[in-house]
Amino acid sequence: MQTAGWSRRIAVTVLTAAACCRCISALNPSLAINQYAHNAWTIREGFFNAPINSIAQTKDGYIWLGTESGLLRFDGMRATAWKPPNGEQLPSNSVTKLYGARDGTLWIGTFTGLASWNRGGLVHYPEFDGYRIFTLVEDLQGTVWVGAGRRPNGSLCAIEAAKVRCYGGDGRLGDMVFSLHEDSIRNFWVAASSGVWRWSPGTPERVAMPHTKEPVRAMVIAEGDEGKILIATGSELLQVVRGSAEPYPIPGKPDGFHPTRLLRDRDGGLWVGTFKGLLHLHGGRVDTYSRSAGLSGDSVVDLFEDREGSVWVLTTEGLDRFREFAVSTVSTEQGLSSQIPFSVLAAQDGSVWIGSPDGLNRWKNGRVTVYHKTNGLPDESARSLVQDSDGTIWVVTPSGLVPFREGAFGAPTSVPNTQVAPVSAGAKGGLWISGENALVRLEGDRITQQFPWRQLGGKQFAVRMIASGEPEGVWLGFAADGVAYFKDGRIRRWYGSKDGLGEGRVRGLMLDSDGALWAATEGGLSLIRNGRVTTLTSRNGLPCDLVDWVMDDDYGSTWLYTGCGLVRVPRKELDAWKANLKSAIHPALFESSDGIVGVGNRLIGFGPRCAKASDGRLWFLSGLATVSVIDPRHLPINELPPPVHIEHVIADHNLASNLRLPPLTRDLEIDYTALSFVAPERNRFKYKLVGRDADWVDAGTRRQAFYTDLRPRNYRFHVIACNNSGVWNETGDTLEFSIAPAYYQTTWFAALGVAAGLAMLWGLFRLRLYQISREYAAQTAERTRIARELHDTLLQSFQASLIQMQAARNILDRRPEKAVQSLEKAISTAAGAVAEGRSAIQDLRAQPIGKGDLVELLTAAGQEMGHSDEAHGHPPVFRLTVEGERRDLDPVLQDEVYRIARELLRNAFRHAEASQIEAEIRYENRQLRVHVRDDGKGIDLEILKAGGRAGHWGLPGMRERANRFGGKLEFWSEAGAGTEAVLTVPAAVAYGTSNGGRFSFLRRKKAAHES
Repeated sequence: MQTAGWSRRIAVTVLTAAACCRCISALNPSLAINQYAHNAWTIREGFFNAPINSIAQTKDGYIWLGTESGLLRFDGMRATAWKPPNGEQLPSNSVTKLYGARDGTLWIGTFTGLASWNRGGLVHYPEFDGYRIFTLVEDLQGTVWVGAGRRPNGSLCAIEAAKVRCYGGDGRLGDMVFSLHEDSIRNFWVAASSGVWRWSPGTPERVAMPHTKEPVRAMVIAEGDEGKILIATGSELLQVVRGSAEPYPIPGKPDGFHPTRLLRDRDGGLWVGTFKGLLHLHGGRVDTYSRSAGLSGDSVVDLFEDREGSVWVLTTEGLDRFREFAVSTVSTEQGLSSQIPFSVLAAQDGSVWIGSPDGLNRWKNGRVTVYHKTNGLPDESARSLVQDSDGTIWVVTPSGLVPFREGAFGAPTSVPNTQVAPVSAGAKGGLWISGENALVRLEGDRITQQFPWRQLGGKQFAVRMIASGEPEGVWLGFAADGVAYFKDGRIRRWYGSKDGLGEGRVRGLMLDSDGALWAATEGGLSLIRNGRVTTLTSRNGLPCDLVDWVMDDDYGSTWLYTGCGLVRVPRKELDAWKANLKSAIHPALFESSDGIVGVGNRLIGFGPRCAKASDGRLWFLSGLATVSVIDPRHLPINELPPPVHIEHVIADHNLASNLRLPPLTRDLEIDYTALSFVAPERNRFKYKLVGRDADWVDAGTRRQAFYTDLRPRNYRFHVIACNNSGVWNETGDTLEFSIAPAYYQTTWFAALGVAAGLAMLWGLFRLRLYQISREYAAQTAERTRIARELHDTLLQSFQASLIQMQAARNILDRRPEKAVQSLEKAISTAAGAVAEGRSAIQDLRAQPIGKGDLVELLTAAGQEMGHSDEAHGHPPVFRLTVEGERRDLDPVLQDEVYRIARELLRNAFRHAEASQIEAEIRYENRQLRVHVRDDGKGIDLEILKAGGRAGHWGLPGMRERANRFGGKLEFWSEAGAGTEAVLTVPAAVAYGTSNGGRFSFLRRKKAAHES
């Protein structure tokens, strides 16, 4: 499980103990410098390109760095060069002094002048042109004071409401004003090349300086103990007493002490910058920190305390930050005899004992006493520690158990075959000792009982022990076999992983207030209560499963040292989990950025590894074998929500100066930051792009948002952040921007597209209607033809047959012979009707015409019709003539022409009563001409004018078929003189190459019939 997410929960649990915690506002002055968290950014590592002269923080949260080559803006992770907008310029690129005023203005002093910057723009002050600005300060009334230098006279100026009034023209301040300070009782102090002045209130008064061979040049002023004014001169540290300066006493003052910078932090610690490193003074104690210890450089240039209480140190080679750890370490620099502690024990008298391979250490009231052989300790190596009910401290050494009573060590008691010996004080006095081969009981200085492990059922010795609270009872933890309860000489009960105990080695034991046992294992924190085992793991909210030890504090919390850091769980949450095993806990996790050195995975040969001192502080051995201390009453909780700023918008890899982004912007990057400098690497972010993101995006510690799929529209980007303690700035920062549409993404283009689409749909609709109408017309024509065929052939024949049959029925009784003749005639008529019906059906099925051209087809049709008429008498003579060179016709057109010509021949053969029938085909250049004539009885002129006989569809059907392909059918007839019919088809239609398009509808219709 990722541990980074657990840092956000620190405030959830720690703030519940607000009565014993405080907001981060300064550093704990009782700690040495090397016990603070320290970060360094150096020039040699490329973080800055020039030495830093000054540092300030503005109201918006940014830290500003003035360098020899310009101004930098710093957010704890990135330092970016700042340039005035609109082509404006600072008086000089060499920035000498910065100051952040309460109204948010940044005052910028340079080598040759003064400027100020706020959201309104850059203001230049010509009164300071040519002056080097040494110091800037704002008094309680909001007046900004400027100390400047230029030969022959320095200048002290007050800027109020854009008005500048200056002092020092009379030369009394000398040529430079180095430092300004307003003390707690509103005295205003000036340090100049001529001396130190109490400038106001009242008439300026010069402070009497010590008489030395060389003149004293006061450089920096600060406030000391009891409101006394301190002066760093570069050669010594002075304090003002009753108007005179005298040496400030520094215990153990280092050699070559040359103070140049002073800072009194909010908790009273005094920081002194020198040419040889940094000094920290508090409570009569002095500790130093130099480049050899990790400082970016030895020569200190400036000191600054930010709004969260971190102390910043400028050196000639870089930038350093000091802040308070939640967990501090105690090492050889605090007086321990070794960096490799074996065990830690909190004694009844308030002292803390630390066993190590190089002696026994006793810590009390901040002082360390080390016991070696010279102090009576038999061996230098002090391994395990325990204190019995009589107050005797027992030390496990290679020589045996050594008692410490009344300030002296006693004779060692040898425990056979003991290599690893965690010991536990018995409930009724004495000690239980886990030897290699047996469980041993020690009373006084004498071994009274031994219980071999093989007789107790164990394969190896117990690695952890704790008295059960019952007489003679003791809990035993093993490396692999789980936990056992021992009483009255035997193991009463074993608990292993099969019973629900956490898997792996048992690393720690703790008795609960109700007598239940907590067992820290590699598989979680197990609880044994009333014979039942339950285990708390990452499934219930632990950041990780490996638990090294467990301990209650005095303020309602339980602490666990785990494989991913130190965990604090509110006791009420553990109680809720015991009542409902499905409930979750919400612990606070302290990691390396909180001072945890390593994780809980150290060797467990000795112990104890944690202890609770009488003052409530927890002492424990960390993963890298150091001694760590945490005070549950004094947790540096950062309650200041971090200011959040959106810094840049980068569109398609270019910095966007206009928030109306161009069309087709694809790659968008939004850079943002949160200005909490305690542990900026642990600041966490959430953002949401209104108009695109449905919910908040958890960005973790990432300070950029990326988008590659934004559509043209207006957007609003909102980002929030939390600090290292999980305190969120819910307001955050917002940015509105838009992406312009391309022409084809505009509303008018979309409307035009919609209109075009609707028009296209309307056109398709109209086309479909036209197709449907044509198909309907074709269907209507086909129905008409079918009606015509049925009417003119089948129906008429059947009607005639019915008349004949009715006549036969009427004369059947009177004239049987005549009736028989009528029936035979009716039968013959019906047979003809059947033949005609079959022929009509063959025409309706639209069978493809046989192979051959039009001449061959009409010849065959005429011959067939002539043979069919032989049964009714003498058939007419049929003759076909052809004029012109034969030419190929479109198959579909040929079919249509053939059907018309065949219908003309059929009518001539059936109804004309002709003796001769002629058909003529002319292949002319302008047209195709088909001429059919007979010498029969002809057609009545009125019938021709009417377009056909009423109720008959032959003539209209042929005309309709001709019109469909652009042909023309004309009739000429006279009663008794025969009939002529002429079908003409234009050459472009009959012989043309574009007929495929003209006759495609006919082809589809024919294909549909064939399918």
